Amino acid sequence: MPKDYEWRHWAKHKDIYGPISSVCIMGQPIIILNSLKVCEDLLEKRAVIYSGRPVLRFAGEMIGWNLQMILSPYGERFRSMRKLVARHIGTNTGIAKFRPAQEREAIHFLARVSENPDNFLKDIRLSVAAIFLKMSYGYNVEREKSDPLLNVIDTAADEFYIATSPGAWLVDTLPILRYVPAWMPGAGFKKVAERYRRTNLEQTYRPLEFVKRRMLDKTAVPSFTSALLESDLSALDTETLPFAATSLFGGGTDTVVATISTFVLAMVLFPDVQLKAQEEIDRVVGKGRLPNFADREHLPYLSALYKEILRWHVIGPMGIPHSAIQDDWYGDYFIPKNSLVMSNLWRIANDPEIYEDPGTFRPERFLGAQSALDPHEFVFGFGRRGCPGVALAGATVYAFMSAALAALNFAPGPEGVPNPEFISGTVSHPKPFKCSITARSPSTLETILVAYSQYPVEHTSQF
Repeated sequence: MPKDYEWRHWAKHKDIYGPISSVCIMGQPIIILNSLKVCEDLLEKRAVIYSGRPVLRFAGEMIGWNLQMILSPYGERFRSMRKLVARHIGTNTGIAKFRPAQEREAIHFLARVSENPDNFLKDIRLSVAAIFLKMSYGYNVEREKSDPLLNVIDTAADEFYIATSPGAWLVDTLPILRYVPAWMPGAGFKKVAERYRRTNLEQTYRPLEFVKRRMLDKTAVPSFTSALLESDLSALDTETLPFAATSLFGGGTDTVVATISTFVLAMVLFPDVQLKAQEEIDRVVGKGRLPNFADREHLPYLSALYKEILRWHVIGPMGIPHSAIQDDWYGDYFIPKNSLVMSNLWRIANDPEIYEDPGTFRPERFLGAQSALDPHEFVFGFGRRGCPGVALAGATVYAFMSAALAALNFAPGPEGVPNPEFISGTVSHPKPFKCSITARSPSTLETILVAYSQYPVEHTSQF
């Protein structure tokens, strides 16, 4: 088992064994899918078999992440959460009401980074978190000091990645260890699980109570949670609502932050691409204002740039493992029940049979009549486990990309051109890097300041 960058390790199986291969770790079969066709054949066409999630004793049962959508077993409870999310953010019409928040936070990002460009990675996270907390709970993030809700959610996310680290917890391999007394030597994992469980429950129920209080005193801001609380929910939907809201924030924030951070890195590394995108924005939008969502359909190069960013570095390189809920055959391959099924999305994005010269960053591959395969076909997952927030993620990234390219120039800093290096993990961010970020001209800086004055910072007085 690889310790890091597992997508590169498993990609080697494609050349040795073909598009489907397996390993067995202490009796647990792990099936590796290294081609788009096999992923579609199994995870899409046979979604009824492959919509399960692996049973993780530590992260799932002991900490409670199996109650959250990301690790929930497939069934009525999962379908309830997915239905609630899809009802509000599953279409372009559904997400249109969130556009003001997306545009406002993109402008706030421009203002902050213009004043202090060295903090651009932190500012990306703050702005994206502000969008998703506003949408989920009608909550305004603190700007000048540490935010209490954001701290809890960030802690829960960090603990999730630790808890789901492959091979890190012996109880996942030997489930009987769950029942040993906490005082026994070697049972320290139980104290860790209890601490992580408290964080998980706090991030789920604390914002829900915040919304309920605001609704009672008539100060609630319209949000995903308040809209559902005002609707006629079934008993099951009422139970799953707080977890659906958590998935909206947790499933969107980290992935969108990684995508926007990758965009900034790409603009530093590929100045010719940056210039082409800026020229298109100048031609379509002009220089007296920032782009808005009405401009989106008229910016084909920017759309192609977004697709190339998704392909160039797949931020979820191995996706989230599926699980077979019954025995299955794929040709001559037998796939036992409860097998972990992992799709190597990074290998698909770098498949020379799909993308010519995949190592080259070239948005033009997605333009014209012979456009290459849209990476949306695979990077957001497959089947009934595919991400329900694809449209929302794309709209948020567009708001940041278009505003940033219209107003800013990205270039190498005094340290030189950064290396395109990425961290290993379920969500793969660029490693921290430095660059030069400047306003394109005095007039664009004035445009930023005027736009910022129209979107004052909103505060939540009490949480």
